[in-house]
Amino acid sequence: MTSRRGSSQAMHPIAGRRRRRPIAAVATAAAVLPTLFSASACGGPADAATGSGDLTVMTWAPAGTGAADRPGMTSLAEAIGRDINVKGGLHGRRLRVITCNEHNTSDGAKACAQQAVDAKAVAVLGSYSQYGDDFMPVLERAGIPLIGGYGLSQPEFGSPLSYPVGGGMPALIAGSGRQLVEAGCKSVAVIRPDTPSGDNLLGALGNALKPAGIKPLDVKAPEKSNDYSPEVRKAIGGDQPGNCVTSALGAEPTGNLLDAFRRTGAKNTRIASVIGSVQQSVVDSTGGDNGPLAGAFVTGWYPPESAKIWDGLRAVIRADTAGRTIDAADPGVQTTWVAFEVFRQVSDRLAAAGRQVTSKTITALLDGGEQIDVGLTPPLNWATTNMLPSTESPRLVNTWVTYQVVKGGQLTLQRPGFVDVRWVLTGGKPPA
Repeated sequence: MTSRRGSSQAMHPIAGRRRRRPIAAVATAAAVLPTLFSASACGGPADAATGSGDLTVMTWAPAGTGAADRPGMTSLAEAIGRDINVKGGLHGRRLRVITCNEHNTSDGAKACAQQAVDAKAVAVLGSYSQYGDDFMPVLERAGIPLIGGYGLSQPEFGSPLSYPVGGGMPALIAGSGRQLVEAGCKSVAVIRPDTPSGDNLLGALGNALKPAGIKPLDVKAPEKSNDYSPEVRKAIGGDQPGNCVTSALGAEPTGNLLDAFRRTGAKNTRIASVIGSVQQSVVDSTGGDNGPLAGAFVTGWYPPESAKIWDGLRAVIRADTAGRTIDAADPGVQTTWVAFEVFRQVSDRLAAAGRQVTSKTITALLDGGEQIDVGLTPPLNWATTNMLPSTESPRLVNTWVTYQVVKGGQLTLQRPGFVDVRWVLTGGKPPA
């Protein structure tokens, strides 16, 4: 494998340091917090009879909010906890997994982080929130590491206590650009959210296309819409051979976007997207090989769900007795699995060294440059020498992506292994 160290050039910022407020007026703390805490406690046999010797970890994600919902992440976390405890725990210690509904609000994110502090969690694993500016300071004051956040906010790529396992949206959109260049696209349009984070994605895509002499056509779109026909018509243009369109809107809006593509009847335009906007459930719901995603290019963080390397995840989902639906193809679910696998490996190494598993020992091991290889990403290493040369996003250490394609109605690898887009994210030159 080639070296993962990048150039010293500055990177396009990951996401604006925005501090979004809830759409509705913020309810009083007395109204919000009880809902958060009552919805957050874990149930089931794996979490009963906890004691002072337990290891506590937390996972949070929004539920009951609409398009932002990721309930599979917290459901999987609980299922993993039960599976570990049925098999004897971690080195004789019971794993207590607590979960929290983040409600897709800043107050919800802070409340979940505070619950992790109050529960004396040794780590937050997985988790999905756009409010890193709100939750990360709470974790930092308590010294609790975040392992494998989804990567929606800048603090997840900047905080010294964050250990992201993927490259977030910028790595995906950069990878999508390179995938389209390699596919022979002559022109590329991007349909992306009309938001500050969407603005930053445009920069990453532009860097990816620049060596091929392609300037992306920027098509701004609302984050939610029942009809994306105007945006699709603009992106397709004259529907000429070599025309390609990529998008990054999220799974639910992408379904509506694909309806608009189908209605245009375009014959020559190739469709591409990124994982999270397109996943196997979206391929299935839009007609599989008979739908608009037939032959579509998709850039992901991990191998496709059909890969044998996800057998462990599928086994835990099958063994879960809670009766909830957990989609093994969902990138939030997959990121949570990777985060727990990193935590499990760290725990094994600490135990082998005769050390207790605490927030401090976890961060010390990860900061010490130990390489963590769970098989689902290239080896992860958060040592200073491996960080991205960026003041905004130094924690973005995994700049590798996978190229996938919809074939036979299934997301499959277009080419084996991972592709490094570090040079794109740093504004450098492509490797020779």
